[in-house]
Amino acid sequence: MSLLKRFTRSRVFQSVFRGDPDLLTNPAAVMRGSLLLHLHPAKVKKSSLRFTHTFGLGGTALSCFIILVVTGGLLMFYYVPSVNQAYDSMLFIGNKVFFGWFVRNLHRWSAHAMIIFVFVHMIRVFVTGSYKPPREFNWSIGIALLLLTLFFSYTGYLLPWDQLSYWGINVGVNLLNYVPLVGQKLRLFLLGDNTISQSTLIRFYVFHCFVLPVFTVILLSFHFWRVRKDGISSP
Repeated sequence: MSLLKRFTRSRVFQSVFRGDPDLLTNPAAVMRGSLLLHLHPAKVKKSSLRFTHTFGLGGTALSCFIILVVTGGLLMFYYVPSVNQAYDSMLFIGNKVFFGWFVRNLHRWSAHAMIIFVFVHMIRVFVTGSYKPPREFNWSIGIALLLLTLFFSYTGYLLPWDQLSYWGINVGVNLLNYVPLVGQKLRLFLLGDNTISQSTLIRFYVFHCFVLPVFTVILLSFHFWRVRKDGISSP
């Protein structure tokens, strides 16, 4: 058996693609396995729909993400990513914009809630053994989503540009100096300068409002597709 054949028969490969490798060249198999053409299977086990299997933690975290996208889009109409205007624009949103204080606080508390629900969801998956074969690849995607959630919170922390956010980010990025080999490069990549400046604010703004949402939507879509494809949490 060739090396390629042995790899396609390996457990790692089957965890990623979930199917007979010989069917990968079959157009019908490709269509059935497509994310866009087959987001949900035609049939699911009735037992897998029980609320007590998941407690809706993943769906609740998704709901928080949707709220964050909507409220974040509304805040973008008034927020100015400039070191000279960012803080004033936040004051304007909170004091002058109609229901601006509500939208900003909803965005803030939804961010906190999303971190909590994602973390508790990961604990539930671990405790119930839902990460075991054939779901180990989806567990890896879940870890990536957890890291994206934390980075979401970290990049959004700087945007108000007040003393709390400035020094909080300053401490965080300086910790990268102690990372071997790539620490200095990572720090420079995040800051865009030697110190926290306009370049840093723009980078964090782009990460928070574009880069992270795009990656999160892609991974979330794939994650929910694999949950259905792998059989949710039922035996």
